[in-house]
Amino acid sequence: MDTLTDALGVRHTPMQTPARIVSLVPSMTELLFALGLAEQIVGRTHYCIHPQPAVAAIPSVGGTKKLKYARLRALQPTHVILNIDENPRELADRLLADGFQVIVTHPLTPEDNPPLYRLLGGIFHREAEAERLAVEFAQTLAELRQTDWPPKKVLYLIWRKPWMGVSRDTYIARMLALVGWETLPAESVARYPELELDRALLDAADLILFSSEPYRFEMADLERFAREYDCPLEELRLIDGEMTSWYGNRAIAGLAYLGHFARKVCNPGSVT
Repeated sequence: MDTLTDALGVRHTPMQTPARIVSLVPSMTELLFALGLAEQIVGRTHYCIHPQPAVAAIPSVGGTKKLKYARLRALQPTHVILNIDENPRELADRLLADGFQVIVTHPLTPEDNPPLYRLLGGIFHREAEAERLAVEFAQTLAELRQTDWPPKKVLYLIWRKPWMGVSRDTYIARMLALVGWETLPAESVARYPELELDRALLDAADLILFSSEPYRFEMADLERFAREYDCPLEELRLIDGEMTSWYGNRAIAGLAYLGHFARKVCNPGSVT
């Protein structure tokens, strides 16, 4: 059996009775559904929006960082799923102090997804479902790697006022690297740095991507950006942030989406 050790090095054991799971990570909520665990999910955040409409029936405990703790306790979960980037460490410490079993996730590369499937599949007795997802992920990744992608330098924007991007030490950057795209800035201490959009940075970028989350950029933002920063509009693109930043089962669709997106960038007239 694959190891059932989470991102904090905590070893988990398979459940002997049906679980009561609260997921505080949107992509993990969706993965639990994909593993056939819908009936064992008793709580989620209001950012857990997939899959619709089924997820809407699950009680919300608030946000990923600010939640209604009393409501979570009242659900009497056996397990609470967290993520290092999305949930504060103080919340994990409080949950542990109150005796909850906490599963901490922190995938940093697309290749971390199959171990994640197997972690949850092993804990909640969904090994076959986890392996099915792992095989599908491997096949989709192999298809993406069959293309010899031309290298590009890209600026991936996730926020405005202030402008924020992603460092190369992020899941998003490593997703983009699969199609030969290196994120800017080349070096950053912060994983999600505030950016000074000076001429040197803008001129270094072959492509500027505007994510749909956490800030929902729209076409009007690109048109305004092109005017204000004197950038060719054809070098600015909207990109689906769920497909580049969500891990779990959505990462499989994300790989296919990224390949399709990159081909359209390389061949603007392409429709496949």
